[in-house]
Amino acid sequence: MLNLILPYSNLNIMKKTFFILLILCGLGKFASAQDFPFGTVSEDEMNIKKYGNDTSAHAVVLREFGDARIGLVTGENIRLIFEYHVKIKIIDNKGFDNGTVELQAYNYNEDADSYEQIEEITGVTYYKDDNGATQKIELDNSKIYPVKEGKNLVFYKFTMPGIRSGCVIEYKYRKISPYFNNFQTWYFQSDIPKVYSEYQAHIPAYFRYNISKKGSLKLSKNTATVEQKCLMIASGGGTSDQGADCSLFNYAMNDIPALVNEDYMTAPKNFLAAINFELTDYTNPYSDATIKEARQWKDVDYTIKNDIGFGDQLKKKSLFKDRLVPVLAGKTDELSKAKAVYTYIQQLFKWDKASGKYTEYGISKSLDKHTGNDADINLSLVNALNAAGLTASAVMLSTREHGTINSLYPALNDFNYVVARLDIGNQNYLLDATDPLLSFGLLPFRCLNDKGRVFSPDKPSYFMDINPPQKEKSTQTLDFTLQEDGKITGTLVNYATGYDAYKKRTEIKKFNSTDEYVEDLNGKSPRVKVLKSDISNIDSLEQPLIEKYELEMNATDKMNVGDLTFNPFFWNRIKDNPFKLAERSYPVDLGMPSDERLTLTMHLPANYTVEKPPQIVAIGMPDNGGKFIISYEQGEHSFSFSYTFQLNKPVYDQGEYPYLKELYNKIIQSEKAEIVFKKK
Repeated sequence: MLNLILPYSNLNIMKKTFFILLILCGLGKFASAQDFPFGTVSEDEMNIKKYGNDTSAHAVVLREFGDARIGLVTGENIRLIFEYHVKIKIIDNKGFDNGTVELQAYNYNEDADSYEQIEEITGVTYYKDDNGATQKIELDNSKIYPVKEGKNLVFYKFTMPGIRSGCVIEYKYRKISPYFNNFQTWYFQSDIPKVYSEYQAHIPAYFRYNISKKGSLKLSKNTATVEQKCLMIASGGGTSDQGADCSLFNYAMNDIPALVNEDYMTAPKNFLAAINFELTDYTNPYSDATIKEARQWKDVDYTIKNDIGFGDQLKKKSLFKDRLVPVLAGKTDELSKAKAVYTYIQQLFKWDKASGKYTEYGISKSLDKHTGNDADINLSLVNALNAAGLTASAVMLSTREHGTINSLYPALNDFNYVVARLDIGNQNYLLDATDPLLSFGLLPFRCLNDKGRVFSPDKPSYFMDINPPQKEKSTQTLDFTLQEDGKITGTLVNYATGYDAYKKRTEIKKFNSTDEYVEDLNGKSPRVKVLKSDISNIDSLEQPLIEKYELEMNATDKMNVGDLTFNPFFWNRIKDNPFKLAERSYPVDLGMPSDERLTLTMHLPANYTVEKPPQIVAIGMPDNGGKFIISYEQGEHSFSFSYTFQLNKPVYDQGEYPYLKELYNKIIQSEKAEIVFKKK
């Protein structure tokens, strides 16, 4: 019997079982047609000291080849067969991590043991001995075995032997998969540069894929040819002389730069140069029936709403009706009810740090255990809100580390997280009860990723943007006095709201007490001493987090005796520019807008003056993207200083990168400057 397993396509609708034997002719010939020889290394490769196109690289892929095809393995099992071969130069010790390999295999069919298989792992390390002769150490693949992690994932891990500076490593393997709609994506680009990368794909005429190129890099080879009668068809155990043709696609790139990870980016795979395959339909060669794989959202809705780990869990609101009676006591309007339910679920569960679009235990069991994954907790929240007479839905999304969602094609594998959506009048709120420090309407940073899909039991699903309504916002007010003895004393009050308040609360909760937190603040600047502190609203999530400090600091400049200096950014100065690339090929994704303000009033003794005031600055980004302003006003025995730093967008595109980089350069330069006082 022909064994075909296609995840997410519900093969139960197929009435006929295939009794077809597909024989892929010349497998070995096709697999090695463009491959390079294994087990050899040149003297030139061994002598590489630096990679000319990127002298900062610690390792470089010398050559890489992949071959993917649909073919026959043991028995009558038709599988995707992917073969990979790579040779990497390790330039120095910072490139050693490229010698540790982690291969993933999945099982998308929870009712069967249908794991992808990884086999024929072979590797060798080449190095030069003390006499300058090239030696090699072969990988002991008897020590490589699968390690199961969760119910759907297996890792094959190995480390190449004898890794050292200047060595060359080479390895290859074969991956066999039953999942034809998971045709191997080929990533030309990675975190190290590549000299040459080539990929070929053999696709029989029975299967149709949409093939798309991702990224801005250009292909050096892009060909499509026909392999005649590459797939022979047999029926009922006999052999037919009629064969199906295959399309052979061949892609290559030369001199591929590394994708350098920088701050404020989502999953790197979103931006890597790649070739992607998306199954649209396939034909049963026995019955000539065509099965469409590119489903519509209405098909996905049906699947999701009848899934035991999702749709069935949205029907559990009866579990919460009695539990909510004391929670809702005295609450009359919808918003106050919603906030009470949200706080109740936050306190009822402890997140086990597992992410998924389906429940891990199911809501009933999670209620007993008081723990669960994000779906257990947030689907409980949806049910509880609906049980309270409110209107709530579940939202599937993809976390920042997981990647972006393809909104044109319904692919459930794009999603890996669930939050709740609440609708009150014309206002909607996105809620996540996995973190006890998240205020109502605030999603965790990991969830701020483009869009999500809204599911409810009785309505069609739809996309919504994940746009946080709150900013990362803080306002500092300082009132200081310069004393005759060179001390500066006064008060600092910081108001934090939105995401800044969440960050502050999270930081404070890392310590056993607020006293320990304040002690840590004391250590951040040796010139500053906290005399008294008061932190309020730590657990009142709906209120601003307010920090009040009485401070004393030494204004004496040990480098210039006689001068007194002061820097208003004594605790939170930006010292390094997070944007260092000459140009960036992917967006800057901050997650949310930000607004930071500081106002200082400094009182001076009558015999002191400001010798070196701060430089007045006013710089803005195009299209009101952001601004940085420093103002200064001198009084008779005082001065006022104010600072504003705003980033008005959650995401900046590549064209805005130079302006953002320059904005940070100006901020760093300005925050370094000391205000200098002098005796008259």
